[in-house]
Formats: sequence, C-alpha cells, structure tokens
Amino acid sequence: MAARLFSSLLSRSSSAASSSSSSSSARALLSRARKPLLGREIKSYSTAAAIEEPINPGVTVNHTQLFINGQYVDSASGKTFPTFDPRTGEVIAHVAEGEAEDINRAVAAARKAFDEGPWPRMTAYERANVLFRFADLLEKHNDEIAALETWDNGKPYEQAAKIELPMIVRQIRYYAGWADKIHGLTVPADGQYHVQTLHEPIGVAGQIIPWNFPLLMYAWKVGPALATGNTVVLKTAEQTPLSALYATKLLHEAGLPPGVLNVVSGFGPTAGAALSSHMDVDKLAFTGSTDTGKIVLELAAKSNLKPVTLELGGKSPFIVCEDADVDKAVELAHFALFFNQGQCCCAGSRTYVHESIYEEFVEKAKARATVRSVGDPFKSGIEQGPQVNSEQFQKILRYIRSGVEGGATLETGGERFGTKGHYIQPTVFSNVKDDMLIAKDEIFGPVQTILKFKDLKEVIQRANNSRYGLAAGVFTQNIDTANTLTRALKVGTVWVNCFDVFDAAIPFGGYKMSGHGREKGVYSLSNYLQVKAVVTSLKNPAWL
Repeated sequence: MAARLFSSLLSRSSSAASSSSSSSSARALLSRARKPLLGREIKSYSTAAAIEEPINPGVTVNHTQLFINGQYVDSASGKTFPTFDPRTGEVIAHVAEGEAEDINRAVAAARKAFDEGPWPRMTAYERANVLFRFADLLEKHNDEIAALETWDNGKPYEQAAKIELPMIVRQIRYYAGWADKIHGLTVPADGQYHVQTLHEPIGVAGQIIPWNFPLLMYAWKVGPALATGNTVVLKTAEQTPLSALYATKLLHEAGLPPGVLNVVSGFGPTAGAALSSHMDVDKLAFTGSTDTGKIVLELAAKSNLKPVTLELGGKSPFIVCEDADVDKAVELAHFALFFNQGQCCCAGSRTYVHESIYEEFVEKAKARATVRSVGDPFKSGIEQGPQVNSEQFQKILRYIRSGVEGGATLETGGERFGTKGHYIQPTVFSNVKDDMLIAKDEIFGPVQTILKFKDLKEVIQRANNSRYGLAAGVFTQNIDTANTLTRALKVGTVWVNCFDVFDAAIPFGGYKMSGHGREKGVYSLSNYLQVKAVVTSLKNPAWL
C-alpha cells in the first residue's frame, strides 16, 4: 500500500510536469542555452502564493504538555518553548520543555510499567489488539493529525493526509501482526540436554525522533518496541512536537496501560542527553544527523553501555545510465531530491548522469524544477512547502552560495521564494564536482546537484566515495547494469527504476556513517529483543 501511495504521488507529479512542460514558456526554457544568470531564472517563479494570507489549518492544538505515566503533565521546571509555523515564523503554541528531571520521571514510570505492569505480561494477542485499535483511531483522525503535521512541519497537507498517515496506519498494523509471531527455537545439542532459546523484551527503550517525518518516525520506533513487549520513553524533536503528543492520546484510548509509552518534548542537549546517558534505559534508538548520532552513541557507551540503533544522514547517489528514458529519469530524479522539501535523509542528492545524455538531462531537470509548485502547504496542488525553520532555511542558502562560489553552474532557483516564511526556490546546479561542499555534505533542502560520468567503473567509485551509505537510486533498462550497480554500491537500500518505496516490510538503514541496525520489517524486531538460551538436563530421554 505504501509503495503504491508513493507511486501515485510520483505519477501525479509527472502528469503535472508533462502538462506544464507543454506550455510555451517551458518550451522556451528547453531551447535556451544554459547560463548561470541567476536574475533571469528567478523571474520564472511566482511569489503570489507566498504573499497570500496563510490558510487556516482548521485544527486546534489541545496537547502541549508532557505525557508521563498515562497523563499529560507540566514539566518539572514549568518551562515551555514555542513551536513555530514555518509558513510565517509565527508561534503556533507553547509546549512543555522537558529536561533531565522529566526524563527521570518518565524512565521511572516506564521501568515500573515493565517490571510490575501488565504490558509485558499480556498475551501477545492482547498486545496486538491494542495496536490494531490504535491504527483504527489514527485512521479515524487522519485529517486532524495531518493538519497538525503540516502546520508544525511545513510539508504539503496532501502529502501528510494521503501518503504519510496511511503509511503510518499500515506500519502500526504490520507490527500488530508480528506481536504473536515472535518466538524462539528448540536447538539440538550434543549430550542429554533440552535447549531452547527465548526472545525476551529488552526492557525500557529510549527513543529520539527527528523533525522531517515526525509521526512516521514515531511509528517506526514505537511500533516494534511495543509489539515486542517493551516500555518506551520517547523524545520528540523540538521543532515538531505536536503530532506525537496527539497520537499518544489515541494510543492510550486504544488500551495501552499507563507508563508503557511516555513522551517528553524538549531539546537535545538537555532531554536528549539525559535520555541517552540514563542508567536505567536498556536500549536506545535515534534518528537524526550523523554528528548528533556520534554524541548519542558516546553517551550510551559511557553510561551503561546500552545498545543503540542509529538511522543517520545520507548523501545518496541517483545514477542515470546512458540507456535511460531521459524524460522518466528526470521526473524520478526530481522526486528523489525534492520530495518533502528535500528534507529526507535518503534524498537522491547526488544525481550522476551519463555524459551522452547529460546536456539533455540538465535542460529538462531545470525546466521541471522551474514549474514546481511552491506555496502554502495547505493549498491543494502544492508540491513544496517551506523548510522547517529559519536555521534550516539559512543553512540551505549558505550551501547554495557555496555552490556558486565553488564554480558550479546555477541553472535555476538559488534564492528565497517570496518575502515571508521559510520558502526556498527549487534549485538546480550543473557542472558539479565531487569535491564541492554541495556534492559532499547533506544539504537537507531543495537543491539538486547534477554530476557527469563516463562509465560504470568510474561512477561506482565516485558514488561510494562518501562517508555516507544510506541509499541509492539506479535508472537503467539493462538488467546486467542494474545487477552490477546494486551489488557494488555500499548502501543499505538500492532502488532500481523507482525511489522512496517505503513498504512496512522493507528494512531501512545504512552502511558506514549512515548508521547501525535496521528500521521497519522483521529485522527491526531484533532491536528490541534479547536472546536467552535455556539448557535443561535430561534423564533417560527417549530421543535426542
């Protein structure tokens, strides 16, 4: 289902692009010689959507407190922090600011729920039913949750409501289905012994989620932890706390006992550090930047050596081979990079194009970016909303300036879109070299970098010459070429003639500095289980 939803989104984008490219302005763009004249390209963007009055989200923020031991509570300090509307920079709400004392309270509640409460002692079937009911409630409140997500994050409402929420529901149902299918083995051994393995819940899981897909990452983390019988303390991203606080209420309406899931909103150096270093947390899972992941791993090691799952940054190559259908490749590469405002850890942010089709590809990629619809994410048909906050907005603009100063050709975009909010023009660079910052660093924004290659051996070496190894895209009609690349690329996921297919059963995670362990699918369950061997002596066994 999730894969089909993403495919439908891409199909709609492709149709829109085809319609737009048939216009005389797009044909003129395709016929022009590429020039790095920023002023002329900027004029092709309309700022009308950006200067309109923001659309009312149609939802009320009712939950801004921490959620500890089955109740909404203020932070111990009484402090709050603002969460902002990225369309305007205005405050949406003030949210309780959790710190070390609040993490202590949440961990104590989770520990008691695990050691004394009913959750690990329920039958797996009962746990599954709670998760199934939760999925039903998410589905019932789909539009309200999607509105919160868009308001807090800036992603298009249609993306949140029609793509992400159905994916989240599917993910929770997937893990609900696993709950009563987790079991150990009977192991033959030399001698008169009965040997069995038990798969036991690990205990209290600490989880830290990012701001780019707030509720989807909540589902990726909470789903397997609860299905395997653990209790959880989850820290939301300070930029986007609202949807997780709302969803947690629904999970308790579904029958989750108090203390099993505790949600603390707060900042990394305080709440995040306290959770990572807590001596009574048995396991840690983190999604975010590689640099922060190093800190989380260090704190976990220096405390009680708790195991850590890390899903970190990426600089994913998207390789367009010489036999590619250029129009289809352009559309897929556009989707791979610009989806979610470019705020994807696995974004296809290094577009390698074979030299024989490079010029045609660049012209068409520029034309596609120029007609990308940017504006209020609550407006129907909008493909790109604002970046999440001013910090990300300014960082992306610095990278764009770096690309220009480094000698790359700015084909289109490159500046702020409109005069209000954190909108950035869809940006395309050509003539990019591997040693440029825009080709090495994770920009996390709507900036496509297009590089030229000659042959497979060269592009494999260049694609692998990165500290990251999260994902890659391959676009080719040759099965031998596809097989060569899928085995040679040092990444956790390779998409062939597709991109961003996130089915609930497909594992996701990285090589190298893109992380440890896997999210989603059956592999994620092992993150929250311990294996115990039980050996019992047998007297006069009838068989061994």
